[in-house]
Amino acid sequence: MTRIRDVVQQALVTGYLTIEAENQLRYLLTTQYDLEDLNAFMTLQEAAMNGNVKQESRERCGIS
Repeated sequence: MTRIRDVVQQALVTGYLTIEAENQLRYLLTTQYDLEDLNAFMTLQEAAMNGNVKQESRERCGIS
């Protein structure tokens, strides 16, 4: 099964979070996850806020 940290790692490497990956994260966050996954998710949030990771969903809506 895919882990939150795997999805986050892919986004950090590519600098891009697809809609599919975003939906996957939403689902994974409803399941049990460990502290490492939570920390990875927080790292992704920070990277997105700093502009290091772009979100496909925001680009489609015209949100920077």
